[in-house]
Amino acid sequence: MNPALQALVTIIVGVGGCVGYFYFSNQFLDKVLFPAKGPNIARNITRANMIRPWLFLMPALLALSVYLVYPVVETLRLSLSERLPGNESRFVGLANYQTMLEDAKFWEAMRNNVIWLLVVPALSTAFGLLAAQLSDRVRWGNIAKSMIFMPMAISFVGAAVIWKLVYDARPIDQDQIGVLNALYLFFGGTEPQQWLTKLGWNNFYLMAVLVWIQTGFAMVILSAALRGIPEETIEAAIVDGASPIQVFFKIKVPQIMGTIVVVWTTITIVVLKVFDIVYAMTNGQWETQVLANYMYDKLFRAVDWGVGSASAMVIMLMVSPILVWNIYNARKEMK
Repeated sequence: MNPALQALVTIIVGVGGCVGYFYFSNQFLDKVLFPAKGPNIARNITRANMIRPWLFLMPALLALSVYLVYPVVETLRLSLSERLPGNESRFVGLANYQTMLEDAKFWEAMRNNVIWLLVVPALSTAFGLLAAQLSDRVRWGNIAKSMIFMPMAISFVGAAVIWKLVYDARPIDQDQIGVLNALYLFFGGTEPQQWLTKLGWNNFYLMAVLVWIQTGFAMVILSAALRGIPEETIEAAIVDGASPIQVFFKIKVPQIMGTIVVVWTTITIVVLKVFDIVYAMTNGQWETQVLANYMYDKLFRAVDWGVGSASAMVIMLMVSPILVWNIYNARKEMK
């Protein structure tokens, strides 16, 4: 079937199925289970109204069970098992975790992930806050915001391809299509640099891609938060003689600190799951391995379900506290 037609049929069936489910389930509830007639009409209506919300939640709960709960449980089971011939498995307890902890590649991935966690959320949030503040002070601020936000519309793989071209290196006797090497030679460099193979620095070159993408996200959220600050507090600070820098750091930043934390933690979750950029640019070579790439290598290249699933559980355990923290803050702000 033509892909476009298949997508159209999927959308029609999906939307139509949801509409049909809600319509017929409500009819069954009101006409069969608890009809609004007879001597028990009041009790029937009350019971129907108690059950009705669960009818609307049921598809979402089913989807969460199939696509979230089951994969987590199955991944945990695989992490405690050893694969046998014939796609069978045998329980081995924590042996896979021990093997993973003894693997130097795992610790390389863990070290790189920690560096990513320290650098990317901090720079993305800082640049986003700076862009949000400065763009509100110029006439063409909306144009600047659009340009800064534009990388958010590019997939991680697309961004990786773009930046791989930026870092591209050709022999000295050829024209450089890599912007970075072209500038390097223009300003007196002797020969093109293989940026992505420079141990120790290449991880930061990869991080620049994610910072480039996430700065737009941080800017949009923080810009909205800055606009929500009461003008009276800013005007009072200016009347008291506060400089623009003092107004920014002592008046504005404290009032939007909750939003800054949410942006920071959201980007942190993205960093913990980063895979596409590393895979497309270096494939984890030259000591650029991260946890998601390590998991992919174990699952699909080494076909080691146990260690691959164990590394997946490590990623989930690292992400979960941040998700809980975000939910807690969101509920706290809603009160």
